[in-house]
Amino acid sequence: MAKIYINETNQLSHINPELYGQFSEHLGRCIYEGLYVGEDSDIPNVNGMRTDVVNALKEIHVPVLRWPGGCFADEYHWKDGVGPKDRRKKMINTHWGGVVEDNSFGTHEYFELCRQLGCKTYINGNVGSGTVQEMSEWVEYMTFNGVSPMADLRTANGHREPWKVDIFGVGNESWGCGGNMRPTYYGDLYRRYQTYVRNYDQNAPIQKVACGPNVNDYEWTEKVLDTCFNPSPCHLHGFMDYLSLHYYTTPGPWEHKGSATEFSEEEWYCTLHKALYMEELVEKHGAIMDRYDPEKKIGLAVDEWGTWFDVEPGTNPGFLYQQNTMRDALVAAVTLNIFNQHSDRVKLACIAQMVNVLQSMILTDKEKMLRTPTYHVFHMYRSHQDADLVESRMEAVESEGGAMYEVPTLQQSVSLDQDGVLTLTVANLSLKKAYPVEVTFEKLTPASVDAYILTEEKDALNTFEEPDRVAEQSFDGVTVMEQGLKFTIPACAVVSLRIR
Repeated sequence: MAKIYINETNQLSHINPELYGQFSEHLGRCIYEGLYVGEDSDIPNVNGMRTDVVNALKEIHVPVLRWPGGCFADEYHWKDGVGPKDRRKKMINTHWGGVVEDNSFGTHEYFELCRQLGCKTYINGNVGSGTVQEMSEWVEYMTFNGVSPMADLRTANGHREPWKVDIFGVGNESWGCGGNMRPTYYGDLYRRYQTYVRNYDQNAPIQKVACGPNVNDYEWTEKVLDTCFNPSPCHLHGFMDYLSLHYYTTPGPWEHKGSATEFSEEEWYCTLHKALYMEELVEKHGAIMDRYDPEKKIGLAVDEWGTWFDVEPGTNPGFLYQQNTMRDALVAAVTLNIFNQHSDRVKLACIAQMVNVLQSMILTDKEKMLRTPTYHVFHMYRSHQDADLVESRMEAVESEGGAMYEVPTLQQSVSLDQDGVLTLTVANLSLKKAYPVEVTFEKLTPASVDAYILTEEKDALNTFEEPDRVAEQSFDGVTVMEQGLKFTIPACAVVSLRIR
């Protein structure tokens, strides 16, 4: 029997809601058709935003939305996406699919989407092909409340009041698609560009994200921090509030990542083994950050993560459209548990991507919409947002997957919210074995438990013909004891318990 010991009296760190953030890029059908259909569409919408998609996303309490990229951000020129839509420039999206980008979704539309979702804003600026002036003027356009050329332009385009930019990324993947830069060169550029991301409203300062490493490029982390982290009375965080990290989980090599829906038992364990690598990345990059920032004032922002498989057969290779199975659900569960457990350093994360691209929450087909298994994990984990991580440990846990892809069969995280309710999330990575679990608390005598489960066969997925095959269900298998709980978690399952 596996045992989970929870010391609910020892609160370790705060779980920022932004750990459960989302990412939307001008890529494939993420924005166009997925989020935005236009005001004249027959698909029900509010100001062009799909009503069904927005309502579904509101149920998982989306805390922040990153836009417009991704690689697209470093070829995006914001003035192309404002003003009358019939006058906006058309362009070829050379990064993603070679299709026409008509810029009908731009700055105003993004803020309208965030308004409907009730989430924070995270804008990614163009360093790769843009100028300091362009970035500075975009910030002025979005946030300045006064008389200025850009504020006047915003008013002329129909929005007199400024918006609030919560987070601003200075470049994206500057080591790759964002300019193929070396870390010290990017660090110097970052110092320059961020200077002009001005806080026009001192009561609502913009948090700034520096481009961090690709996977395990520890040299990049070291050199960017060495160049940029220079705290002073004026810049307590050394010019930045976050350092980004990008890591995608793929079972195969980059040229042939493997199918999203047809995979072997070995590929199952390989994928989860690689998902668990996130913990090593967080710890090692975090250790470098600790040397510069021992007080952890800078957050690690894992603002691109998730599974990346070969595209679905017959779809545009540049659209990155993939299906979503229980394997994706387990990757999401273990990754979110890792973020929770390291919430002293990980302060922001954005899964890639929100709709119709990579590990999506939602898939659409014209007027049809479905929630993916990953969506249901985010729904089950939503109570961790804005709660405090509490001490917990797991004992008597077996391993599976063999020597090459060994994974612990069970993995967990626990938080305590402001109402005194504990949330325990447990993932069972085993394909075949159910595990009895005994939970013991330090002092708590549980009075009631609300329990939910997501479980199915490893390759089970939702289709437009069968949209609810994989869905969160009530879980009635929990026994409440004087100072603990007992339950059995099935193979290939995620369980969420709300304990009072």
